[in-house]
Amino acid sequence: MDHLYVIKLGSSTLVNHPEIFEEIAEIVHRGGKILLVAGGAEGIKQKYNNIDREIPFLTLVSGDEVRYCSPEEMPIIRAAYDEIIIPIVNENLRKHKLNVFSQSGGENDIVFGTKAKPLKVLKNNKPVIVRDSLFGNFTGCNVDFLKATLATFDVVCLTPPIIDKVLGAFINIDADVLAAHLAIELEAQHLRFVTSTYGILENVEDERSTLSDVYLGDEIHSITGRMKQKVRAANLAIQHGICDVCITGPHTLEGTGKTWFWNMEKDLNDMDLLNKVVRIPSISQGEHELAHYLLDTIQYPGVSGRIDEVGNIVFQKGNGPNKLLLLGHLDTVPHIWKVESDSQGITGRGVVDAKGCFVNFVHMLRDAEVPSDGTLLVIGAVEEEISSSKGAHYIKDHYSADAVIIGEPSGEGSLTLGYYGLYKLEITITRPQEHTAAKDALSVIDQLHVVVEDIRSRVQNIDPQCLSSLIDIQHTNEKGILTVSGILNFRISPPAGKDYASKIALDFGDEVIVKVLRATPGFANPRNCVLVKAFVRSFAKEEKSIHYIKKRGTSDMNTLATTWDATPMVAYGPGDSSLDHTNHEYLHIKEVEATRTILKEAVGEWFRLKGSE
Repeated sequence: MDHLYVIKLGSSTLVNHPEIFEEIAEIVHRGGKILLVAGGAEGIKQKYNNIDREIPFLTLVSGDEVRYCSPEEMPIIRAAYDEIIIPIVNENLRKHKLNVFSQSGGENDIVFGTKAKPLKVLKNNKPVIVRDSLFGNFTGCNVDFLKATLATFDVVCLTPPIIDKVLGAFINIDADVLAAHLAIELEAQHLRFVTSTYGILENVEDERSTLSDVYLGDEIHSITGRMKQKVRAANLAIQHGICDVCITGPHTLEGTGKTWFWNMEKDLNDMDLLNKVVRIPSISQGEHELAHYLLDTIQYPGVSGRIDEVGNIVFQKGNGPNKLLLLGHLDTVPHIWKVESDSQGITGRGVVDAKGCFVNFVHMLRDAEVPSDGTLLVIGAVEEEISSSKGAHYIKDHYSADAVIIGEPSGEGSLTLGYYGLYKLEITITRPQEHTAAKDALSVIDQLHVVVEDIRSRVQNIDPQCLSSLIDIQHTNEKGILTVSGILNFRISPPAGKDYASKIALDFGDEVIVKVLRATPGFANPRNCVLVKAFVRSFAKEEKSIHYIKKRGTSDMNTLATTWDATPMVAYGPGDSSLDHTNHEYLHIKEVEATRTILKEAVGEWFRLKGSE
């Protein structure tokens, strides 16, 4: 399930800081799906106060105190969640007009586990064994039910306890650990633990001494109490492949007090940022977390950063009239797998298309010299991988530049001078059903293929070099009315021109509706511009020959070129573009380093050449 957040809220946050629910509502409005795991300490405290009963605790031999969940106490604990915690969650989310499904994890056998071994505790300073504690461990959950519920409701909220099916009894579980297990089972993209401090503090006496990064195997000596469980849960999640894990606070998802957990080595130097960026999932329309991570993290001298109105991350260095734009994109296609890196390279969704390229651009903010008459603009656009191209359209209409380098994989030795355009059609045919054995009967699906072939012929008359593919077909029969809908893509060569679409007739009678979803022209940059000359010099300085290519895919270069057609544009970056959108994306470190060197030289050359005009 794309754009899935698992968020653990402590009871102090949800009881005393209702503003957190506004942040959750904003995630929903951005298209996120949310599984909320609610803690219960405050509710349990209130419940015991209400019945004038003291909360029983046990002291473990380690010295830590835990709540005693005996069979006698468990009904009170369950009542605390049902009567206090869940109503607070429901009331606050419904104030934001969100529909909510909420219950304890054990109800309806949704989340199950096993009772833990007897506890060794201290009583009167002597060790004793407690056998009736109903504390347990997670063993599984009804994934299909949870996914269906998440697809139906804006927010799904689960709380402890869970159910031990063999024992036939509810068992308590730590809510942080429960959140981590659910994130793993549901393959969530983002896991957040909202706490009452500015993340993990290196010095508990200093509330702003936030530890920004924790790596596998790190020992954190400053943590105490409940924070130990959060760290345990966060480490559990990253070990199982949940990439984007963060302890955040106080009582907020969006503040600056964040501690990130990474399943990677520490001290990767110039490969550190790339490894982290790949580990933050950013499927199209889910770029928010990555954009804000970069905004918080990139703090270079002389560089300003912001997120614009549509979600693009924008960095600027310098303020001179000669403006060079390095335009990458933040988003990837779906399917996230566990990011792995070795001494040779890194694999993960988007590392080739095109986070490796964009991170190289970000490094230019630190490494490239920008003269007093120059401006280096680095933008990570949203929604490049889907037809909306929302980020690029906004850039086209609200920014300007004298030259543009697009961040797309070309390989170390090649420079991309152009792209084919994209002509995308939705063809819908609707008509009453008839017997397929009738004379001259043509099924509605056969009719779709006939129309497709007719359109292909018409487009090829305009652009003999075009490529096409029918990428989707949907078929329905409702009350005897047949409907078939197909998506037909054309890759349009640059010679077809900007107005090719106006020359293609799409009238096929009343039964057939053809809707143009996108009509982006191809674009090809000439070799004799200052931008290409800058790359020629850069390649020569590295004693490399340059190989010019034009790609049959489409990039944000095409969107800009619809009005920026007089602006020089090329694409350059590490990676084998044949791996784009595959499950085999892998980027070699040596190529990243080599392209970074060539890019840095090309940027410097462009400013020198532009300044001397």
